[in-house]
Amino acid sequence: MPLLDFVAIAEQLPDSWKSTRLGQVGPACIKVLRMDEQAYDEETHDYNEGLLVVSGCLRLSIGDTEIRVEAGQMYLVQAGTAHGVLSGSHGTLVIIDV
Repeated sequence: MPLLDFVAIAEQLPDSWKSTRLGQVGPACIKVLRMDEQAYDEETHDYNEGLLVVSGCLRLSIGDTEIRVEAGQMYLVQAGTAHGVLSGSHGTLVIIDV
């Protein structure tokens, strides 16, 4: 896999909250997106999803709980767990689907 600059790639994406697939490592799919302060609707997946904040902050909503994920931190959403994004989330997010 080539050298990837997540922030530069995310900044060049035409739309926020639309990820682009960068590659695969073993069974894990690696994607990146740009967060833009807007909320994102709740969703559920049948796979685990790692949410790695490269820059900025992710305000994740799981049930009635808000989880703040800061730059350099990752939150692992277990398969089958409903999760959404609260307004105010901004920066670059790397998604690792396993």
